[in-house]
Amino acid sequence: MLGHAGKLKLEFSEPFEPMDAASEEAIAVFMTAAHREEAARLAEMLVEKRLAACVQILPEMESVYRWQGKVERQREVLLIAKTTRSRFEELETEVRALHSYETPEIVALPLAAGSSPYLEWLKTSVRIESELKDS
Repeated sequence: MLGHAGKLKLEFSEPFEPMDAASEEAIAVFMTAAHREEAARLAEMLVEKRLAACVQILPEMESVYRWQGKVERQREVLLIAKTTRSRFEELETEVRALHSYETPEIVALPLAAGSSPYLEWLKTSVRIESELKDS
């Protein structure tokens, strides 16, 4: 539905929580891995260390990209991790330490809105132990 000045206006029938600067902004982090085993290791590590609330591992796909001056094609596995902006830096560091690629894809997109119960679960799932004791 278009609002004033032709801008898209979102309306939700279910209770959704808009993201704002005061909240722990939820993000989706996209990463690729060379194969399913590497993807599974990364996913387990991220959830175990509370760097992601959950990680989905999508089936093998084909990527086309430029690397060292040549166009390359490679089969890869896509991971999508849900976390908060405050956990991104550590997530990136840990993924780079375990990843087989010299320059792994680790990119994040903000979540514009989400179900309030889901977002609360996400935030709680990535809190460090000391933060959980204080709340």
